[in-house]
Amino acid sequence: MENSVALSLQSRALIGSEKLGRRESGFVRFGNGVFEEKAFQTIRVGDQRSKRASIRSGIPDAKISCCCKKSTGHENFHISVDEALILKRKSEDVFSYLNGRCIYLVGMMGSGKSTVGKILAEVLGYSFFDSDKLVEQSVGMPSVAQIFEVYSEAFFRDNESEVLRELSTMRRLVVATGGGAVIRPINWRYMKQGITVWLDVPLEALARRIAAVGTASRPLLHEESGDPYTKAFARLTALAEQRGDAYANADARVSLEDIAAKQGHEDVSALSPTTIAIEALLKIEMFLTEKSKVRNSASIQG
Repeated sequence: MENSVALSLQSRALIGSEKLGRRESGFVRFGNGVFEEKAFQTIRVGDQRSKRASIRSGIPDAKISCCCKKSTGHENFHISVDEALILKRKSEDVFSYLNGRCIYLVGMMGSGKSTVGKILAEVLGYSFFDSDKLVEQSVGMPSVAQIFEVYSEAFFRDNESEVLRELSTMRRLVVATGGGAVIRPINWRYMKQGITVWLDVPLEALARRIAAVGTASRPLLHEESGDPYTKAFARLTALAEQRGDAYANADARVSLEDIAAKQGHEDVSALSPTTIAIEALLKIEMFLTEKSKVRNSASIQG
């Protein structure tokens, strides 16, 4: 989306705030790419023929950025030219099937929704949004953890639902949702206006990622005791049991364990965000083509 996206989060977006003495939010404007990290490596690919193909399909020439946040800061994955070309070509295959529909990424905390989402948004010519960041801006607080502490999880969830409702009225967005967005049926109604994709990451890998960057920004991990890895793994296990069936409602599932096995890796951490994004596009294409076949079959029979 070329122009900035205006997201009006009025009193509905601050449900219960007046009871807590908070002022209500005004009109909040979020520009394209406002949440993107600064430390990105950008690769442009495509010769004259690929540029013409992009113009025909309505997708801008591929601009692929990816970043992995580790405990020492931001480290860029170096994308091979082959991988970048595969991503570009697959995005062109999927673009017409999407027909402007939004993509909602769901999954546990630390599953890479924001990183993969930014790659998908860039290669498809979509805008990227992080629903947690939108809630933080609408409430006027710097972090989800602080919202939980000052208000409550229920207050956060109410505002999260309102943000998803607003986003569901828009097109050509990639949205990274919060890990708990799947627990409310109303959120699924909003997200099903687009395509939902579950990034399924093994709990051990998630726990390692979260332990490496710290648990301070993860309010649902504060109740556990022990070292960072043990604390993260214990809580993630409990959350997975609570949310597993909900995540399975997604239109497409991207299993990092399956991708790693196919590529001969023992550890999913060997997978680049671009590899995961390619798999996500493949799964989206499979879902949409199957849906199209079912619709055409029903039309013929009718």
